[in-house]
Amino acid sequence: MMELKVGFIGLGTMGGAMCGHLIDGGVPTSVWARKQEKAQVLLASGAEWAASPKALAEICDVVLLCVSDDDAVNEVVFGEDGIAAAEPCARILVDHSSIHPMRTREWASKLQSECGTSWIDAPVSGGPGGAERGDLIVMAGGDGEAFEIAKPLMSHYATQITLMGPAGSGQATKACNQLIIGAEICAIAEALNFASNFGMDAHALADALKGGWADSPVLQDHGRRMVNADYSDPADASMMMKDMSIAQDMGNRTNSNMPMTDLVTSLFQRAIEQGHMDGGQIAPMRLYSSEPL
Repeated sequence: MMELKVGFIGLGTMGGAMCGHLIDGGVPTSVWARKQEKAQVLLASGAEWAASPKALAEICDVVLLCVSDDDAVNEVVFGEDGIAAAEPCARILVDHSSIHPMRTREWASKLQSECGTSWIDAPVSGGPGGAERGDLIVMAGGDGEAFEIAKPLMSHYATQITLMGPAGSGQATKACNQLIIGAEICAIAEALNFASNFGMDAHALADALKGGWADSPVLQDHGRRMVNADYSDPADASMMMKDMSIAQDMGNRTNSNMPMTDLVTSLFQRAIEQGHMDGGQIAPMRLYSSEPL
């Protein structure tokens, strides 16, 4: 099969690491970011710079995207000098951003009809550590043939890549992922606070439960950070709040009863209202304690 030319847009903590794995794997890669200085390490490693998303899409077969939110995706794809303005346009767009499933479905249809470009929504789970190690999981939606073309590229930074259904299905799966993680975080925060109040060694809880049914990567990573009051996550709580709000909206749209999601969302909202933006996903722990337990 002919070697694919790949473009990557969005070179933050996640995207920069993911793009680095492509380059290290020998994939011919061009990049674009709003601030070119974010690309310096990748350019030094062999990436080529593109002047705009439009210019990138005109020279690439597949464009991968990892930006912050719906507005950022819309601007990069359909804005001035965006991907959709390219002539010719890339065959496939893979969006690793976490955005609303319904916006994805709408934009995928628009990009296909205007440019003939297939849209694969492919949000990831695993956080900055997973991106750095190259062991993310990808949950995807979109055309099966386009997915199979893009899958070997994603395998450079992901160990599990699953097609969940048509356009929007990847984003809907990410909503499921986030509501489960959110519920775990809030339960772990309550458990750690209770353990401390009872006089137990809360720092030993993650070790005590390791390997049992209550164990999870969330407990082993976030739980240890919570008990140590480590709120150094570069992402703030608004990112998780965005995801929980998407889950709530999708519950309403599908007439799905989501009392747990509503409760978890309210706890994130309360933490934000009290000024606890730091810590990213573990912000609700600040409702119990801001100090190590």
